[in-house]
Amino acid sequence: MQIVVTLSIIATAMVLFAWNRVPAVAVAVCTSLALYFTGILTMQETLAGFGDPVVILIAALVAVAAGLEIAGVGTWAGQVLLRHTRANNTLRIVAVMIIAGVLSGLVGMNGAVAAMLPVTMVVAVRTGLVPSRIMIPLAFACLTGANLTLLGAPVNVIAATQAEEAGVGHIGFFEWAVLGVPLLAGTIVATVLFGRSLLPDRRSQSIPADFSAHAQTLVEQYRLKDGLHHFRVRRTSPYVGGSRTDVDLRNYAGLQLVALLEDDGATPIQRDLIAEGDLILVRGDVESAGRLAVDMHLAVREDDKESSVADVLLSRASGLAEVVIPMRSKMIGRPVFPGMTTEDGGLMVLAIQRGGTEMSQDPVVLRAGDHLLLQGTWKALDQYLSDPKVLVVDSPEVVKKQALALGPGAQAAIAILLLLVVLLALDIVPAPIAAVICATLMLVTGVLTLPQFYRGIDWNTCILVGAMIPAATAMTKTGAALLIGDYVVNALGEAGPRAVLAGIFIITAALSQLISNTSAALVMMPVGIATASELEVSALPLMLGVAMGASASFLTPFTNGVTLMVYGPGGYRFGDFWRLGLVVTIWALIVTVIVIPLYWKF
Repeated sequence: MQIVVTLSIIATAMVLFAWNRVPAVAVAVCTSLALYFTGILTMQETLAGFGDPVVILIAALVAVAAGLEIAGVGTWAGQVLLRHTRANNTLRIVAVMIIAGVLSGLVGMNGAVAAMLPVTMVVAVRTGLVPSRIMIPLAFACLTGANLTLLGAPVNVIAATQAEEAGVGHIGFFEWAVLGVPLLAGTIVATVLFGRSLLPDRRSQSIPADFSAHAQTLVEQYRLKDGLHHFRVRRTSPYVGGSRTDVDLRNYAGLQLVALLEDDGATPIQRDLIAEGDLILVRGDVESAGRLAVDMHLAVREDDKESSVADVLLSRASGLAEVVIPMRSKMIGRPVFPGMTTEDGGLMVLAIQRGGTEMSQDPVVLRAGDHLLLQGTWKALDQYLSDPKVLVVDSPEVVKKQALALGPGAQAAIAILLLLVVLLALDIVPAPIAAVICATLMLVTGVLTLPQFYRGIDWNTCILVGAMIPAATAMTKTGAALLIGDYVVNALGEAGPRAVLAGIFIITAALSQLISNTSAALVMMPVGIATASELEVSALPLMLGVAMGASASFLTPFTNGVTLMVYGPGGYRFGDFWRLGLVVTIWALIVTVIVIPLYWKF
């Protein structure tokens, strides 16, 4: 009776997932509650999923991915990939899949998708490629690439460990590549051939707009290049030894300070005091600029190197932001002027517009609807623009993540990623512990602030996974999974070892659409060994068939962390995975039935 109830509840959940009218999280939570109220699970079993190591692993890996993204590592890697794939979207998808597949074999599928998600996001944003066209290929590449090595997936470790414990044989670290190489290659080919017709064409609300040319757009909108003058600070200038707040242009009508630069003409000054050779960028009236140069002992820059204003204003040290004065803001009625800075000098007003017209009078009394262009350090932008007195047009944090490659904290973020790779590859500590260590280091080293850390974690995914784990527990506890497996194997037992291998793959793959691939493998491994004994053949091929079937969770998005991590960014629905997933599953079945008996004899 309990088996019938369990299968009925899970079948209902699958229907509701596919219907897509009820939020997936609500369906998952209600499934767990239904298993509790029908007496299938205890309270501890019902709630255990929210503290499961898988949930912790996913949350921590997403936090690491957020750190890589905020530090500009994803932007840099995306730029490199774009540069080498030219304008061919198919080539870009293939490149993403190859890199993700190989990385999955080295650090595990969850680590690979965490590292590749920011890169893939950059590729989608910069090229206009619909995210739903590339996120499923990324996930499938990680899932199939996990079969390149022993440590690619927990299922591989389970198969190798149980094979040795049962005394049926040894599976080497790289022997998995016998299956993984054709599986990954076939998945890439299937994506290229059928992806256009089988993948959904849907944009995700979580994919931001393209801000790669954000600084240049603002420079043009506020006409910062008009009347731009470059001055070099002479040794006799009164500015030498002064702070940037000492550069007061209020006595020079129509003149506005744009930036203070190092003598290379590209790097904003980070030190407190101005030194000889520093450059001052101002814009405005030629006569006023000439008077400033004479009064302050400034030399007109004479070299031919012309700096990009956009690159100067948006750099690793500083950024740009456009804000609007909203109704009822406390800023209304306050006088401001271009060149005006905050008390700490971290933020400066570059330009003011009202109704699209630049306000040249000095000072300007602010009204509702006025636009201000601000420039300052990233820290100052985060600090001051959180104030509700102004409305930020484009989030500096989002702009920074996209437009700034290898920004502040990039070295620490890369070092943490390498540490994650080492911890996962060498299996020094369990994967959830490794991920938690690296996520914590993202906070300790300052790559992520605590609010960024919280925002970076996909809590929807974490709740979804935690709520579906009890379903796997119920399938195992009631014997439903074992009953289904025995039925199929008994039906195919007389057809020969290859037919049984195919049957074991199919039933394990079916289970892996309902429960986690680890649970599916653990349930089916004993069935494979027992069946081999009945057929008087080697159990190793059948155990590998179980491992391949357990890894083939391509039809639904909620049974492994890889597809769950791309679910939100791809803007997917429950039924989006099975189309291409069915093709990849059939290919995995072909590889299983043909390759396994050739290399591992019955």
